[in-house]
Amino acid sequence: MNQQAKVGLGLRREMLDEFCQSVPNEIDFLEVAPENWMTFGGKFGKQFRQLTEQHQFFCHGLSLSIGASTPLDIAFVKQIKGFLDTHGIDIYSEHLSYCSGEGHMYDLMPIPFTSEAVSHVAKRVKQVEDILERPLILENVSFYAQPGSEMTECEFVNAVLQEADCQLLLDVNNIYVNSINQQYDALEFLKTMPTERIRYLHIAGHYVEAEDLMVDTHGADVIDPVWRLLQQCYEIHGVFPTLLERDFNIPETSVLLQEINQIHQYQQQALPKVPRSA
Repeated sequence: MNQQAKVGLGLRREMLDEFCQSVPNEIDFLEVAPENWMTFGGKFGKQFRQLTEQHQFFCHGLSLSIGASTPLDIAFVKQIKGFLDTHGIDIYSEHLSYCSGEGHMYDLMPIPFTSEAVSHVAKRVKQVEDILERPLILENVSFYAQPGSEMTECEFVNAVLQEADCQLLLDVNNIYVNSINQQYDALEFLKTMPTERIRYLHIAGHYVEAEDLMVDTHGADVIDPVWRLLQQCYEIHGVFPTLLERDFNIPETSVLLQEINQIHQYQQQALPKVPRSA
């Protein structure tokens, strides 16, 4: 199997019993937010350890707050490292945003798109990587306002990746959501992303609040324009491991597998055809 042609699913607690019996073959890797699993002991802790010993895992964090003006929470980053080490997880991604100020805001806020913010984030990325002894992969996020911005979103994302010399978790649904809310061309944004920095992809559903307002919820099926954008992503950048995000309104695994198999299908269509040897 092509190592880039992998499809993953976000693991939720309610899936543990089923997946400890058997993870469907169509699921090549699982992803978790470490904050949601670091404190588990007892039954949940044992089940989780069983799965990490048997399957490939990626981690996608929620609380790093890479863009915050307050000092980096070193103790928290060390907790993350311990969790990654314990479970043998090499892939750790976070949101290119912030979620803390004088306290924790429990939401992902947009970083102002400025050159000062680029330098600030880049320094913090290097600090995190030094502690983790792993790359920090940053995700393009959905946002609903642009406070104090001096550049476009794509300029900002590219500048951070360049200055921090880090990898990108490219969220296809976030591009679509932002393209509607911020009124830009999703395909043109996609084309500006640096292929050489992409590590893996996210795809998800969202909620239509109004014709010109999409809310990134991960609580619905992927819609046709987002599927098309994923296909275009493979055509432009090549095939990368792709994760289906579903955080609530979670259907039966058999239903999720329909979307997972659709991703597999698009990956196979996009892979170069290797001629049979004579």
